[in-house]
Amino acid sequence: MLDNRPELPPEIARRRTFAIISHPDAGKTTLTEKFLLFGGAIQMAGQVRAKGEARRTRSDFMAMEKDRGISVSASAMSFDFKEFRFNLVDTPGHSDFSEDTYRTLTAVDAAIMVIDGAKGVESQTQKLFEVCRMRDLPILTFCNKMDRESRDTFEIIDEIQENLAIDVTPASWPIGVGRDFIGCYDILRDRLELMDRADRNKVAESIEINGLDDPKLEQYVPEDQLNTLREELEMARELLPPLDRDAMLEGSLTPIWFGSAINSFGVKELMEGIASYGPQPQIQSAEPRQILPEETKVSGFVFKVQANMDPKHRDRVAFVRMASGHFKRGMKLTHVRTKKPMAISNPVMFLASDRELAEEAWAGDIMGIPNHGQLRIGDTLTEGEALRVTGIPSFAPELLQGVRAGDPLKSKHLEKALMQFAEEGAAKVFKPSIGSGFIVGVVGALQFEVLASRIELEYGLPVRFEASQFTSARWVKGDRQAVDKFVESNKQHISHDHDGDIVYLTRLQWDIDRVARDYPDITLTATKEMMV
Repeated sequence: MLDNRPELPPEIARRRTFAIISHPDAGKTTLTEKFLLFGGAIQMAGQVRAKGEARRTRSDFMAMEKDRGISVSASAMSFDFKEFRFNLVDTPGHSDFSEDTYRTLTAVDAAIMVIDGAKGVESQTQKLFEVCRMRDLPILTFCNKMDRESRDTFEIIDEIQENLAIDVTPASWPIGVGRDFIGCYDILRDRLELMDRADRNKVAESIEINGLDDPKLEQYVPEDQLNTLREELEMARELLPPLDRDAMLEGSLTPIWFGSAINSFGVKELMEGIASYGPQPQIQSAEPRQILPEETKVSGFVFKVQANMDPKHRDRVAFVRMASGHFKRGMKLTHVRTKKPMAISNPVMFLASDRELAEEAWAGDIMGIPNHGQLRIGDTLTEGEALRVTGIPSFAPELLQGVRAGDPLKSKHLEKALMQFAEEGAAKVFKPSIGSGFIVGVVGALQFEVLASRIELEYGLPVRFEASQFTSARWVKGDRQAVDKFVESNKQHISHDHDGDIVYLTRLQWDIDRVARDYPDITLTATKEMMV
């Protein structure tokens, strides 16, 4: 890192861009809602301002998400908290939507990991955590559902340290457990936070005290709980490291807050933690040079494309993470891949499910740019310089199926629908060299259902997926002659993805080994960088 960098302009320095990662059901959606509630973005948690659909989360808006109660599409929300501007990027928590989630993590500066006090670290959390690790993302942890029967505090902390190989420092400490949970001791600010069980939307009462020996504590905390609290905190101070902001920003230490999102408890302390300890907009790695947030020239990159956010319009919204500068509506930016200028006249900011025209955006903000398919995942927009943001991965699908339109006459429409989903990053679409039809590859089985229901909803096309003889796909790399020769002799395995790149479809691991043996100058890869 460059230590002699100038201070960031105040507008950029006040931004905090983060994602929430968790296992399904750990309470991510509830936490998101409470953030919006405390940020003043919504009037009451669990409510959209629309009357008929009063009880529905604002961050889940696709029909399938509402039916299943899961967040499928990663949406972005911006809101103010004190003097800070929070940009929260919602990540789909289901294992089946991992690729979208991985890419979302390229667009944020920090992650909040939500774990369930009873279940601890679950498999999905572990997977997402590894991605944060690869990117050295700072992580803040929120241990949720403390008002239910949960595990011993030290056990939870040990499990995080062991499973995720990261140091943990408590930012608050729970008092009581399950039914007897009365609140937390805020270690960072020496305060007692008491939970109000009667009113879930009320912010906790906060009592300032002078250390753990303050006699005031006895008025609020039953004696046995107070003794336990004092003992545990003494142990915690001896066994666990103190909060070191640098270690946190490097990703080797995570502060942990305890609370109950459904009771609005502990959320405000977590938000204050993000504000005081969370990273400002960070440097983005790019070719041929890094992009610094304080540069005056505007640049940004597309990390997600979402089609048909508004079913009445066939629009696609490209989600762009601003990497540098101060963007103003109507600016012309260069689309680096095609070298064409684009006038950005109707960019939107998402205040939950309300879109608002964005008059301006700063480095760190997430902005939606409606377009008709020009923008793809991995594209960089700049004021003319040919920069390309790197590190946005595309993964080989783990499941492949053939797909046909219910009505054979509509196969042209099907092609269009599939291409749109491929550009959105929802699935990989391969066109085999031999035969008609398409092969669709996804990372998790639930995605086939999502695709089928979206193709039917958005394009009025019933489709059916059928078993395919192929089980995995690999991108083919090598010099031109070697690749041509390889393609010529393996036609029945060759297909092209939506970018036109050559893909080798395999049935067995044996196929992959055979290529390595017979074609030493060809490499098969399971990821390709989203690129120009």
